[in-house]
Order: sequence, then structure tokens, then C-alpha cells
Amino acid sequence: MAYIPQDRFFRKAKQDGYRSRAAYKLFELQERFHLMNAGDKVVDLGAAPGGWLQVAAKRVGPTGKVVGVDLQPIQPFRDSNIVVLRGDVLTGETQGRIKELLGGMAHCVLSDMAPKLTGIRHADMARCQELNRRALQVGKELLRPGGVLLVKSFVSDDLQSYSAELKNFFATVQRTKPEASRHGSSEFYFYAKNYQQQTITVAP
Repeated sequence: MAYIPQDRFFRKAKQDGYRSRAAYKLFELQERFHLMNAGDKVVDLGAAPGGWLQVAAKRVGPTGKVVGVDLQPIQPFRDSNIVVLRGDVLTGETQGRIKELLGGMAHCVLSDMAPKLTGIRHADMARCQELNRRALQVGKELLRPGGVLLVKSFVSDDLQSYSAELKNFFATVQRTKPEASRHGSSEFYFYAKNYQQQTITVAP
């Protein structure tokens, strides 16, 4: 199926004032899994241009806080519960800054990070897997016990390995694909619930 750059979600985002069509993916996943609650502290990895930040801020409300992080600059928001930060989330400096901005550990870490595709399948898969593992690493540093991690991924040959890694630290791990994903895209999301700071032991 041909790629349609201005599909109905793109047009709806423009009409509704969202910075990207991806906002509707998070709306759908929020409705399906109840990722965030009022008053929650949320981190959005790969947040530019900010569509997910807008959705998350509405969900957590004025008593919550959302920190968006990206290597690319993000245009600031007027919303008092959104803070944007430019930096590498793998560095201790950036992670420490995120905790300061949140005022504590996160209830939810969102990752819509995706590699720039080269068209070389094995190279693109390897870059995607690396981003997946970075999101998990950051989640382990920033999530409070019982927290939630949502990670974008793409169909690849190493999904079982990554799913097993998630299950070492989360009580429940599911795969899901929102309707708002582009037609023909192989993207989906890992939803990992109830973070445990120690590795979960599965009884034989």
C-alpha cells in the first residue's frame, strides 16, 4: 500500500491543534491500557515535535508533570505541566535533570523513538533493537516500582529476545498496534506494566 503523507490522522491533527498525527496513537493506547492517570509524572523519549507531550499533559492534568526529551530541539509549550529538555537520555547528567524536573521518579516512560531508515533491512533492524534497549535502560533508571513502559518497535528477527528482557523487570508484557499507525507500517508497541526494580523470577 502506498504511503499517504497527509492521511485522515494528519488532517485531524492539524484541525485539533496537535503537533503530529502520532498524538492519536497515544490517545488510543491510553484508552486501551490506562497508561497514565491524573497527577502522574511522565517521561517522553524521542519527544519531538511534541504530539505525545500534548496528549500526556492533558491526561495527567495540572497536578501532573510531563518531561519530553530529544536530541533535537522541541519548541516550548505554554502548558505549565510540560517541560522540554534537549539531551541524550543515556547520560547520567540528563537522567538526573529529568528526575529534578519531575520532582521524583516516573510513573510512566513513553518511547516513540525510531531510527532513520536506510532501506538496508539488517542495519535498520539493528538500529531499532538498539533504541528498544535504550528505552528499557532508561526505564530502569527512571521508573518507580509499579511503573509502566511503552516502547515503539518494528517487526524484526529479535523480538523474542527483547520481550524476554522486558519480562525480567515487568510483571506483564504485551504487544499492540494502534489503528492510527500508518497503513503498511510494521511498527507496533511493547506495553510493559508493573515495573520491579529487581529481576522477576519465574517459577519453573
